Amino acid sequence: MKRYVSLDVLRGLTVAFMCIVNNPGSWAHMYPPLRHAPWNGCTPTDLVYPFFLFCAGCAMAFSFSKFEGFSKKAALKILRRGFGIFLVGVLCNLYPFFPTSLHDPDASFWSNFVYWLQHKRIMGVLQRIGISYLIGGTIVMWLRSPKKILLAMGILMAVYTGILLIFGTAPGPFTLEGNISGKIDVALFGDSHVYHGYSNEAGERVAFDPEGLLGCMMGACTLMLGYLIGGLLLSNSRAHGLDPTDHRTSPIGVVAKVFVGGCLSLIAGVVLSIWIPISKPLWSASYVFYAGGWSMVCLAFLSYWIDVRGYEKVFTPFKIMGTNALVAFVMSAVLVKTASPLGWNSARYFGASEFTSLVWALIFTLIIFTIQWFLYRKKIIIKI
Repeated sequence: MKRYVSLDVLRGLTVAFMCIVNNPGSWAHMYPPLRHAPWNGCTPTDLVYPFFLFCAGCAMAFSFSKFEGFSKKAALKILRRGFGIFLVGVLCNLYPFFPTSLHDPDASFWSNFVYWLQHKRIMGVLQRIGISYLIGGTIVMWLRSPKKILLAMGILMAVYTGILLIFGTAPGPFTLEGNISGKIDVALFGDSHVYHGYSNEAGERVAFDPEGLLGCMMGACTLMLGYLIGGLLLSNSRAHGLDPTDHRTSPIGVVAKVFVGGCLSLIAGVVLSIWIPISKPLWSASYVFYAGGWSMVCLAFLSYWIDVRGYEKVFTPFKIMGTNALVAFVMSAVLVKTASPLGWNSARYFGASEFTSLVWALIFTLIIFTIQWFLYRKKIIIKI
């Protein structure tokens, strides 16, 4: 089956923006749209992660179309891909697989190595994608029907929100200090294996993982939302007697459906935020609708210009970036973790202002693009 070009372009745009926001010249000098929201709210940067999950869900609809139902072969595919992505994420956390700085210079290497292992984070971006893939993939293959999948999404959102409300503590179930999600990760993995990047009002670092285990339920919802849109693209083409991979003949009607669906999802997210704040760290129900709405609107925009109007060549650089998205993510992490111990400090040369910080981010993105372009020219597509 040929690749869906609009989806590759959306994924490529997401990869490019990920490289920009994750690799500034200086974290102290960044334009506001390139920063995450402190807790509640949503900046363009906060859309990168759900866009990845949405794209994975869309692609799942095409890759799962060859299965008649929930078979052993389908289950093995879900397990292999889900666990594979999770493992790659763990390896990215562990790279370069030994401590680059000694905790205790007077202790042995082995003692420092053990201490290093005892303080490595377990969860992460790919880990949540892997678990969300396991949950969401199993549900969509089991239920198949869009109405049943929507019902399952509603149940997951209700259960997740209910857990936050019932077990949340002061100052509130949706706050950094009061949510139950972070406490679950600390109980399961231990404080030293959980992310400590958030600070409370007193300025103290708090153990909370924005890619924690409980939130994988909501990650699965974002994935299933993508699956439903991917299924709409696929079923619409088949209904018109067309090859589902021949995007030149894709009717504009499906673009309108995706766009309207995106607008309705955005409205739902904004309305729901009255009671449940839009929060990427908690991956709240309102965040699922809000980020999913933007995903659909952007996909509809790209599908219109690429599949309906035929301007595919204009988007070729992003198509290249999206063809090996997993490679781009891994290489982005590997390059940064390799350059830092070797003495490279981007802030030394590009950290004077927001502009120079952005310049380095664009240079880094160009490096990742070069790797992607090489793989694309060689027709190498690395999958799990």
